[in-house]
Amino acid sequence: MQQLEQDIRAALSAAIQQVFGVTVAPDQLVIQPTRKEFAGSFTLVTFSLTKVLGKGPEQIGQALGEWLTAHEARISGFNVVKGFLNLEVADQQWLQLFQSLVEQPDGTPVPTGGPQNVVVEYSSPNTNKPLHLGHLRNNFLGYSVAEILKATGATVSKVNLVNDRGIHICKSMLGYQQFGHGETPQSDSIKGDHLVGKYYVLFEKHYREQVQQLVAEGVAEDTAKASAPLMLEARDMLQKWEAGDEEVVSLWRQMNGWVYEGHNATYAAIGVDFDKFYYESGTYLLGKERVQEGLDRGLFYRKEDGSTWVDLAAEGLDQKILLRSDGTSVYLTQDLGTAELKYADFHYDSSIYVIADEQNYHMQVLQATLQKLEKPYAAAIHHLSYGMVDLPTGKMKTREGTVVDADELVREVVEAAKAATLEKGKIEGLTDDEQAQLFNTLGLGALKYYLLKVDPKKRMLFNPEESVSLEGHTGPFIQYSHARIAQLRRKAEQMGINATADFLNIGDLQKSEREMIEELGRYATVVTEAARTFSPAIVAQYAYDLAKAYNRFYAEVQVLQEPDEAKRAFRVALSVQTGRAIKASMQLLGIAVPERM
Repeated sequence: MQQLEQDIRAALSAAIQQVFGVTVAPDQLVIQPTRKEFAGSFTLVTFSLTKVLGKGPEQIGQALGEWLTAHEARISGFNVVKGFLNLEVADQQWLQLFQSLVEQPDGTPVPTGGPQNVVVEYSSPNTNKPLHLGHLRNNFLGYSVAEILKATGATVSKVNLVNDRGIHICKSMLGYQQFGHGETPQSDSIKGDHLVGKYYVLFEKHYREQVQQLVAEGVAEDTAKASAPLMLEARDMLQKWEAGDEEVVSLWRQMNGWVYEGHNATYAAIGVDFDKFYYESGTYLLGKERVQEGLDRGLFYRKEDGSTWVDLAAEGLDQKILLRSDGTSVYLTQDLGTAELKYADFHYDSSIYVIADEQNYHMQVLQATLQKLEKPYAAAIHHLSYGMVDLPTGKMKTREGTVVDADELVREVVEAAKAATLEKGKIEGLTDDEQAQLFNTLGLGALKYYLLKVDPKKRMLFNPEESVSLEGHTGPFIQYSHARIAQLRRKAEQMGINATADFLNIGDLQKSEREMIEELGRYATVVTEAARTFSPAIVAQYAYDLAKAYNRFYAEVQVLQEPDEAKRAFRVALSVQTGRAIKASMQLLGIAVPERM
């Protein structure tokens, strides 16, 4: 498709030279896809040529259209709508494009000219709670962006920075110490991450009660929050942890172990993986070294209370704390260490951080601080900032227990997929294991597609009913289209139809056939744009458009029943190529497509 566009540009440039005697380079022409309501595939915007050619936009379009249809075999027709020249491409061009797709091997990279050694950091869970709906959007985005970049030929490393230390971790530990009574995942048959999360919520509940009591006694709210007994105990526990207190560290290891086991089970269930894990407990000391380096070089400063800061006012930011007055580190401290470790491990051209837009300022500070330290990898940092996921009732809050649990949500969508599939009664011949796998594939497909079809930059509202719908603009609709094609392919194989023949001389094409080839030809452009913008939503929309186009094609023309042998083989091949493109697109989203439904 990209080559065809280049050919059309060259033909238009030649037409301008012949008709108007003016040289306009092909890359200076404004070309865009023709709008669906008009005939054509490529549209030249003629407004931008009026000055150089000295004619009106419609007059330019008419003259160029007439010359091209008379002299250029690639163009079979045209129409002019105000300042837009819509060009119809000859069937032979579409057939040549399709023939090249048939002969193209699977998995051919789509080079973008972008970074070739990329680290994508995503998930980044805390070890004080289970994964929730917001984590699912993060995980699906990170995994999909990594797969899209791989499709461009880049070397991609997927990493996970686990937030396994800090005051929030101490809160769940203290909650367990005071209210746990020796409970374990085994004793209560509960996932470890859910058990630890329960005590984080309990800590927050009792902490809020203490703050409210202090406020009722006349203490200012900010002072009450800082001086509540539970908060003072949590800060004391953090200091003991950083000092290596044996009892505190032992509890920390035990509870983190429970969480890791729970998180890993969730990762396996949702189909995401990582090449390397980093832990803040293993990076914060290196971060402290970078803070000391900044102090030694006069880049950072200490306040009277002993806390360490960086002044980024010159960079348009603000002053930011690097170490607390008691010497304990903050998020930024450990992020300095993690960035250095990742660069030492991968020597990346680009380091993508998949982090919600609530951390936009933090990421600006991290990059500016690394630049102040003159680190060679500072410029390679890219923040893939995505919008938060809201509920109809408002923002999710872990400390108040109002999150949508990831494990429970996955179970719900799988059950919804099962109910919808059984209602349709289309699973004859599948074993119990095959049925269970199908329900899981459809449920996860619905959930992943729902979260990925929205542009990452947009904040989104999670509607539970829409998320599990198997109809309309959904993952299961696309999955069903693939299953239909797979069934047709199996029948064609039984009939001995050759789907890899030479299709250049099959005659005129139907409108829906041209549309299908055009959609198939867009794949490389779609992947290129998705990689450039780090937006799986572009691939998701393409997969949906492809499935819709195929369903129109399937409804309008005969395939296996077509009497003409050459056309029958062509339509089977068109179906097979569509199945390949749907499968490849959905794989980039981390979504499996079934062979049977």
